[in-house]
Order: sequence, then C-alpha cells, then structure tokens
Amino acid sequence: MAAALPTELADQDPLVRRSGHADFQSNIALSIARRAGRKPHDLAGQLRSKLAEVPWMKSVELSGPGFLNITLADAAIVNQLVQRSEQAKLGVEEGQRDQVVTVDYSAPNIAKEMHVGHLRSTLIGDALVRVLGFLGAEVIRQNHVGDWGTQFGMLIQYIFEHPEESWRNSEVDQDGHEDATSALDALYRAARAEFDADEAFKERAQRRVVALQSGDEETVTAWHDIVEESAAAFQKIYDRLGVLLNENDLAGESRYNPLLDDVVEELQRKSIVEESDGALVVFFDDILGPSGDRVPLLVRKRDGGYGYGATDLATIRYRLQDLKATRALYVVDARQAQHFDMIFRVARRAGWLTGQDVEHVQFGTVLGSDGKPFKTRSGGTVKLSDLLDDALRRAWEIVTEKEPDISAADLEDIAETASVGAVKYAELSTVRTKDYAFDVDRMVSFNGATGVYLQYMHTRIKSIQRKAADTGAGEARFDAGLALEPQERALSLLIDEFADTLEVVAKTLEPHRLAGYLYGLARAFSEFYEACPVLKADSDEVRASRLALCELTARTLAQGLDLLGITAPERM
Repeated sequence: MAAALPTELADQDPLVRRSGHADFQSNIALSIARRAGRKPHDLAGQLRSKLAEVPWMKSVELSGPGFLNITLADAAIVNQLVQRSEQAKLGVEEGQRDQVVTVDYSAPNIAKEMHVGHLRSTLIGDALVRVLGFLGAEVIRQNHVGDWGTQFGMLIQYIFEHPEESWRNSEVDQDGHEDATSALDALYRAARAEFDADEAFKERAQRRVVALQSGDEETVTAWHDIVEESAAAFQKIYDRLGVLLNENDLAGESRYNPLLDDVVEELQRKSIVEESDGALVVFFDDILGPSGDRVPLLVRKRDGGYGYGATDLATIRYRLQDLKATRALYVVDARQAQHFDMIFRVARRAGWLTGQDVEHVQFGTVLGSDGKPFKTRSGGTVKLSDLLDDALRRAWEIVTEKEPDISAADLEDIAETASVGAVKYAELSTVRTKDYAFDVDRMVSFNGATGVYLQYMHTRIKSIQRKAADTGAGEARFDAGLALEPQERALSLLIDEFADTLEVVAKTLEPHRLAGYLYGLARAFSEFYEACPVLKADSDEVRASRLALCELTARTLAQGLDLLGITAPERM
C-alpha cells in the first residue's frame, strides 16, 4: 500500500481476513477506491502487482470487482510457526501491559450457599482475568460478596439464642449439612420465621442490627466468624472449579461502609443527588418506569440508612481513584443492566469516570435441559455443588463404560478433570449474553464441541509424542524447505490465529471466541492426523516437521484451555 497509494491512504487497515478462496483476502481496494480517485478493479490490480513482488507470497489473484485473494508461500507459514514455537507465549504480545483492570465477579452472599446463578459470573470472570493477565494487564480480582445488612443482625441474634446449633465448617458434617453456608442458610430461615412470628425476638434482632452497625465487639466478632466460615466454604467450590479466586480477593460490601458518608457528601456538594420523600436519589430524564415516571437511583434511605446503590457508588469511586483502574469490569447478569447504567452515569457526573473504560459484562440465564429456568424438582434453586456432582457422576459413568478396567485412582482423577472441564467449556463456549441449557449428557460427551473432546484431543497429541520418544523417531524440527499438504497448511494457519483470537477476547470480553477457536484447532488437528502420517511419514525430514507441528498444536491447545481455566491432561 505504501508503494501504490498516497501517504494519507497507505496507513489504512488493509482489511485482510481469512478466506475460503485462498489463505487470505483483502477488500481494501473497494474500501478506498473513491478516496483514491480510482476504479476498485484498477486499484486492486496495482496493489496486486506490488504484492507479487513480495518473496513470501505464493500467488495473488484479482477477483470480482476488486478483491485480492492471497496465498502464502509454504516457507513463510513454516517460518511463522518456528517463531511462535521459540517463544514461551507462542508469539502472543502483551498488548494490555499498560492496563490496570479490576474484574468484579462471582459475588456470592455470605451465609448463603452458592447456587447455579453464580456459575456464569464465576467462570466468565475467571476466563477474562486469565486472558487479560496473559496479555500483560495488571488484573485486580474483586469478589464483591454480600456481607452486610440487617439480615446479619437477625442471624447473629438467633445464633446467640441457640448456642446448641452447629454451623461452622468443622462442625457441620455431623448434622448433615454440606458446609457452613448450608448450615447458616438453614439457621437464617429459622431466624426469619421467628422474626415474623415473635415480636419480642424481632425487637431483639433489630437491636442486634444497631449493635453491629455501631461496632459492638461481641456482635462484630460473631459477624467476622460468619464471614470467615462462609469464605472457607466458598473456597472449596472455587478450588473444585479451579478458578483463581481466593480469600485475598474478597471485597465485600462492608469494606465500603466507611466511605459512604463521604461519597454522599460529595454527591450533595456537586448537586448530583436530590431529596425525594425524605430520601436522597438521582434521577435520569430518559430512564422511566411503566407509568412514565422517572426511575431513581436510591442513594440514601429516608431513615438515613444506605442501600446497595450507595455501596456501588463507593465501590466504583474506590476502583477508579484508589486502585487506579484504567478498565473496570462488572461480570453481573443482564437483569442488573439498568442499575449499572445508573451507577456509571453518576460516576461520570461526579467526575470519577473520565477516560477510563467501565463495562457491565452481561450474561444470560442457565436453563435446564428442557429449556426452562434451572430449578430443583421442588422448584428451588440448584446448588452449585449439586450441579458439579451431577457432572462428575455422569463423567464417572462414561469413563467406566469406555475403560472398564481402569484403576480407582485413575478413574477419580480423569472423571473429576473431565467433569469440571465439561462444565466450564459448556459455559464459556456459549455467547455470554444468551441463555444456555445445562445438559450434563451433552457436556461430558467425547464427541462434538465439548471440553472433554478438547481434552481428549490434547491427550492424543501427547500420546503421539510419547510413541515418538519410545521408538526413537528423532527430534521435532520444522523444515521451511518442505512442501505442506493442504491439511498441514490449514492447521498451521489456524495456529497462527491464536494471538489475534486473544486480542479479540480482550476487546469484546467474549470468552466464547477462544472456546470456538480451540474447537476449530482440535478439528483441524484431527483432519491433519488422518491425512498426514506422522510417525510413518515418508522421510525423516517430514516426520520431524510433523512432530514439530504436533508439539506446537499441543502447546497452543493447552495454553488456550488454561486461559479458559480447563486442565489439558497428558492421559485420558
């Protein structure tokens, strides 16, 4: 372009994309022909003549009104693979190195069991954390747990009045509860029932709320115990899922309590909040309710208390000003879209949000295999641990069917790895804004676009490498002097898309693009392996080159799965 076009046009995006007609296609001639004062076909012809001079081009064909179909020389493709294979990050540049990104995800409620509703936030958030970190960003994980509110006064009072109740993680097994959150959830329901039925208990619980908010030592100690025991129970789920969250990432609502008065004073000083029926609110002219009235963001209640609107304002101010976030992500379901729209608008009005990128990473709902909201038979919310148990049970059955003589230890290891990978891939291969059905039988299948299929393909490649080592097949080494078979070219060009795929995920915040890429990579490898003998190649040079292609495919597949939080096993 620099050789054929004026300077002001030469730096345009050349609009080069993969193509079914050649390796790549460019329609830049059609895009800029008018500005260049040329006919698209003539301009494309001029570009074609310049491209034909490039030594690593195999052919450049002019098609239609001005498309350029570009086929690379085999040596150019192989040299690109060599460069990627020599780098720890497979040629991926750290294009996010100047970014400080806060990622708000998972966010269960203290003293409540994690349920299926937490699955999407946890897994989408974890994948984004991994990808952005791999691209060089400083990522700050924020698990915004619900750890404050009047319900804790009620629960603490009930626990004090029923010391015989067991609820700590070290105690609950004997009572049939799974963990502290299971026991605390049951105690809360009992407390709620007593609160509604007994006026005297209601008064005592309300006084306990005041004691908690005023810092009463006994009450605060009990609250800390509840938070710590719940966090330990959450960690068991996180560890089982293999996500990065840990206790250091907890950033509960209570953390922002000391900031609320100052936040409201600032909003008052800047005339952003106004009084409405004794409460402080923010109105938006274009956010209206069904009756046409403006819908407010409640900042402070008429009794002087604060709701989650004030907490979320304090949170965004803290992340932008104190954590110095250049990008703040909120991985929260789509039903909270209006709330976060309000929060972001207020942050702009207040001058906290200037040039930073703040995004609500929305997602849809998990459905049952019948396409309806995922519920238990009794209509209750499905516990996340039960969901994982179902996947593990089905994976156990399938592995046993395929390998009836497998040892108990291997069965346990493979079934756990496969079941968690299956759940994660099913989640992350779905466009996040859409609902998806949680179908265990489909998830743990060895066929189709599943996590198990990708894990299995990785083990196939590792098996080839082991056989090569056992038979003395020689080292893996690319040879740019060899001609590539069509399946080798297809696989090689797909490997080369890894870095671009990660950049797209970082930009769009859509992990399904990486999941889809990895499935395509696994399919391309399968087609290559069927068409191109590796260990029985026609020559030592071809075998060495194909072993190198196997090795780079395995590394790319393993790295991609790791960025989705999925284990790439050596054997399966």
